[in-house]
Amino acid sequence: MGSAAGYAAEPIQAGGDTADRERQAREVEQTGLRRAVIAAAIATAPLLVFEMGMHLFEGLHHVLAGRIGEFNIKVISFLLASFVQFGPGLRFLRKGWPALLRGAPDMNSLVMLGTSAAYLYSTVATFAPDWLPDGTDYTYFEAGAVIVTLILTGRWFEARAKGQTSEAIRRLMSLQAKSARVLRDGAEIDVAIETVAPGDIVIMRPGERIPVDGEVLEGLSYVDEAMITGEPIPARKEPGSAVTGGTVNGTGAFRFAARKVGADTLLAQILRTVEAAQGSKLPIQALVDKVTMWFVPAVIALALLTFAAWLVFGPSPAFAFALVNAVAVLIIACPCAMGLATPTSIMVGTGKGAELGILFRQGEALQSLKDAQIVALDKTGTLTKGRPELTDLSVVPGFTEDEVLRLVASVEARSEHPVAEAIVAAARLRGLALAEPAEFAAEPGFGVKARVEGRAIEVGADRLMRRLDLDLAAFADQAGRLAATGKTPLYAAIDGELAAIIAVADPIKETTPAAIAALHALGLRVVMITGDNKGTADAIAARLGIDEVVAEVLPTGKSDIVKTLQAGGVKVAFVGDGINDAPALAQADVGLAIGTGTDIAIESADVVLMSGDLNGVARAIALSQATIANIRQNLAWAFGYNIVLIPVAAGALYPAFGILLSPMFAGLAMALSSVSVLTNALRLRRFGGSVPAAPVQRPAAKLAPAQ
Repeated sequence: MGSAAGYAAEPIQAGGDTADRERQAREVEQTGLRRAVIAAAIATAPLLVFEMGMHLFEGLHHVLAGRIGEFNIKVISFLLASFVQFGPGLRFLRKGWPALLRGAPDMNSLVMLGTSAAYLYSTVATFAPDWLPDGTDYTYFEAGAVIVTLILTGRWFEARAKGQTSEAIRRLMSLQAKSARVLRDGAEIDVAIETVAPGDIVIMRPGERIPVDGEVLEGLSYVDEAMITGEPIPARKEPGSAVTGGTVNGTGAFRFAARKVGADTLLAQILRTVEAAQGSKLPIQALVDKVTMWFVPAVIALALLTFAAWLVFGPSPAFAFALVNAVAVLIIACPCAMGLATPTSIMVGTGKGAELGILFRQGEALQSLKDAQIVALDKTGTLTKGRPELTDLSVVPGFTEDEVLRLVASVEARSEHPVAEAIVAAARLRGLALAEPAEFAAEPGFGVKARVEGRAIEVGADRLMRRLDLDLAAFADQAGRLAATGKTPLYAAIDGELAAIIAVADPIKETTPAAIAALHALGLRVVMITGDNKGTADAIAARLGIDEVVAEVLPTGKSDIVKTLQAGGVKVAFVGDGINDAPALAQADVGLAIGTGTDIAIESADVVLMSGDLNGVARAIALSQATIANIRQNLAWAFGYNIVLIPVAAGALYPAFGILLSPMFAGLAMALSSVSVLTNALRLRRFGGSVPAAPVQRPAAKLAPAQ
């Protein structure tokens, strides 16, 4: 899993300081908004009593007018409205006015214009009524104050909801241990996390959180890595095992050498990856940006048009009707809901992915993955465990098994291929002493060759033997039987003569059958691309119910196969883990790398599955589908809200039904619009990672071997 350390990273501060500072900043923002809401509400309540109560209750009007005086009531209303306008509401002026002057008005500009229009008109009606047409000296102090109060309330709820959207990031940050117990000058001491350096010996006790990435030196334990990989089963850790900072030790004790600290740890890299994905813009956002850019100027123009239309065609007092409806148009328009529709869903979706061990390295993959029609899979290390074992060895007369295995293993010891490791392990298990090879050469897709003790040794696939003009008829039946059971037959030639057939088997991962069924349940075609021989590939595909097989593919040919599958605009997702998978990962519409694979594969991928569980592919696709569906719901609500209610605010219903929308209700609707979008985005947090599964068994289509 440490090999997943392939991302650019940001430093993680010691002791969780970053998480603490973020939480404190969020709390300061929420506290400030809460105080502003309370202050605005306290000042607005008397205004509602003065303005609304006096109209609704005739007795109250007489009592207040008699005891206080109508002019004094207007003055008190002016003072209360001034406090709201230039106290809690000052933030709208500070942000909205500069934006208007820059020619890029935003939602703050709309609120500023609407509330300022109501406030200024009411001020003139109070202190200079002669400036207004007869019968139009009404005051609307309560309208501006209520609008400010409601919108601030909406932003308070919005700030709280936004805090919840980045919950996954904060949880990841909180995984960072605050200190580490290290061995210094022969003594165990607790030190701050930022002082741990590569090479330090870290002592772990049961139940403690591992502070940094490293390699176990001594001891045995099981470590809970679910917070990083999404795997619920604790992983065994013994000398030589890699451990990851942020994971939790089980009941054992061990010591490990620190290898990566600070910004180089896997946890830091995961955080950087998630933050980058959350800040990215999906293609769907491009349309939203274009609409939003013109939305606010269009609303201002519509408000002016509304004012003019009511002033010319409206009933008496036309000026008052024109002002109220123009203000309602300015207030009800909500570009904020459109702006929140996509990024909030991205934040929650990518954060949920991180919790499930799915890292979207490219934000665009979150959208494009849902469109995948074919999932192409590498075999070794993806469908299988990637740890082959030698199962069969048969020699021709004149050779002995031990001698052939010793010579072959001596050559394979120079190779890093998993099959080579299996052969070398089998030789060592028999106690065979390996010799030093000379003139070693490897040819990907064919095999390896070298000279051992003066003898020419060549080991590889049947295509290598055919190129050497060696007759494989002696092993034809046996090779067929081995391939039919999912084993990979290889051949060994010594001094130009066929010497033996060797079979290795790579066990299929326990979760692979269920993962293939889950992909089928999502309606996807599954294609296996492998360099293995056709018989072995067909046997494995038939056992797993894989739809199509492309066998005997050279390492350089996987990307060409992906390109062929993409013919006609078919969207292909490719899943791999090895160095030779990198071109195919890059060629695919979406590349998914197994997190236990090589750094090169991970760097070439759009999505990283932190565990080796192939079920992560189906989970990633299901999460992509859920996130994009959520974004579309948000956009439908945001656009629908504005399309329906802006005409209502302009007075479209008045001629037929006599219905007008009060600016106060417009402010309430606008506040609820943003909160509704955020609340819908937060539903993604309930995505459990489960995908539909069915025991789908499909016969494998045997495609022609790649040449």
